Amino acid sequence: MKPTNEKIPNPAEVEKEISEFLSKRFGDHVKIVTPMMVTDPNDQDRSGKRTHSTAGINFDLKPEDLIAYLDRYIVRQDKAKAVLATKICTHFNRIKRQRQDGGAPRDMVGRIKNNVLLIGPTGVGKTYIVKLIAKHIGVPFVKGDATKFSETGYVGGDVEDLVRDLVREAGDDIELAQHGIIYIDEIDKIAGSRNTIGADVSRAGVQRALLKPMEETEVDLKVPHDPVSMIQEIENFRKTGQKERRTVNTANILFIMSGAFSELEEIIRRRVARQGIGFGAPLKKSGPDPAMVQQVKSEDLIAFGFESEFVGRLPVRSVLEPLDENDLYTILKNPSNPIILGKKLDFDAYDIDVKFDDKALRLLARDASAENTGARGLVSAVERALLLFETRLPSIGLRQFPVTPDVIRSPQAALDAMLAPDEEPRLAAVFQRLADQEKQAIKTYILDNKRILSDRYSLTLTPSRLEVLANFHVNHILDIGQVFQQIKSRYDDIKKMELEFYKNNDINIVLEEDAIDFIMEQVVDGAVALDAISKKMQDNFGLGLKLVMEKTGKNRFFIHREALANPESFIGGLIRNGLKTAELPPHERSESE
Repeated sequence: MKPTNEKIPNPAEVEKEISEFLSKRFGDHVKIVTPMMVTDPNDQDRSGKRTHSTAGINFDLKPEDLIAYLDRYIVRQDKAKAVLATKICTHFNRIKRQRQDGGAPRDMVGRIKNNVLLIGPTGVGKTYIVKLIAKHIGVPFVKGDATKFSETGYVGGDVEDLVRDLVREAGDDIELAQHGIIYIDEIDKIAGSRNTIGADVSRAGVQRALLKPMEETEVDLKVPHDPVSMIQEIENFRKTGQKERRTVNTANILFIMSGAFSELEEIIRRRVARQGIGFGAPLKKSGPDPAMVQQVKSEDLIAFGFESEFVGRLPVRSVLEPLDENDLYTILKNPSNPIILGKKLDFDAYDIDVKFDDKALRLLARDASAENTGARGLVSAVERALLLFETRLPSIGLRQFPVTPDVIRSPQAALDAMLAPDEEPRLAAVFQRLADQEKQAIKTYILDNKRILSDRYSLTLTPSRLEVLANFHVNHILDIGQVFQQIKSRYDDIKKMELEFYKNNDINIVLEEDAIDFIMEQVVDGAVALDAISKKMQDNFGLGLKLVMEKTGKNRFFIHREALANPESFIGGLIRNGLKTAELPPHERSESE
């Protein structure tokens, strides 16, 4: 380990050192080019605030790229994913194009912003899908509940507070906040009451308060009812001696609103019935008809209780479909779903490892479907089924908990069976079967999403690496993205061993992909330290490769898995091949090399 008082090199020195290394190793074929630095949108300073700015927004997603990302997390909702991905990509790509043109305004007078209205029953993923998009594209995001706006009525102060919250989420970077997303849930709650005679001032006032921010307005950050903004203003005055008006322009802030709109179907049904009077009219279906809501028009939203001006500022509309039992099962099977991961973490707090049988997940999906609350019912179903075990198992000392169909059907009987004498071997066998089942499922999932995952995390998916990823997922409570990040981090650390070997021996080695996997299999769970493997490589290859270099003149060697497993055989083979090559005529020698 280097002494702590050693001078840390600056970026220019690091770049120079890397350039010299590349020059020695590859000659003039590879050069290092200083990149234009773009701050990671997820970077935070020590205070927890985001540190990026709009200069760091490098938005280059295409709609199909964003759809493919959402497909990894969201079940069904193909139309909604397509609408949201397309309009959001268009929105931010327009901003990007405008910035490339030097920020010159390109929008005509009366521009309509692509604000979105999401309609769908509870638990279908309206909030989840918007959060995923905001996180993926790296822009600030705030969520508000429309019901709280009714408390202030037509004053509308709370509406502009969402914009101020966006600035705080952006780390007080106003320019970045002006390119964020504001999501307002339960927007149907501010629709005017259809049973009220006269104007519904409170709800209509909230709608009017939203009109200007949804289009374009300047929101003052300093307001009397916000003590934080007042303190910031006082502090700024103390430093500069000047009063500064700080405002946020909402022209590029995207507004996405959602609601269940439970009575909207009947409004649409009446409209359709009026338009279909006569012998050619379709027969009216009895009971709920989710497809009916897909036919929503502006006039239906106005009849629901929204003002026409408000409806006009939500030009993009998408209807999310209700989820059935099979959809709920698919959600539970998704390796990134927070419900199963969360429950695993609950038991892990007591050092209990949990594995779920596919048949048990089917039963949980069936119970959740009966609640008619969409994906929200899954949480209740899982909690209800496993509460007894979460209460008793920590006191018993059980370390492996296989969740089988019997656990869901008859919790008390299943618990009694676990506590029976000599039951541990059977439980261990069942647990291992479920672990193997989970491993196979994650391998299938990775292969189905191979291109997306490989491109996103810059990780080649060799067969042995697929095995490493699957094992890592089975042994750690992480979603699939976190698994790839962990393996990629270890991959990068292993590749650094090449540079370390060059520094110590002045010899270039290139670790083949199977060699990297061989090392990763040993270090991925911390069983062997990477430093120990690096030292072993120095001992096994340092002197041998120098001898080969002296006899053959080569200075670049490719190390594969077999070489790491049998270094003496590998070195011996290089020496024998080198001697044979040296005996050949010059024109044949170059071909042999």
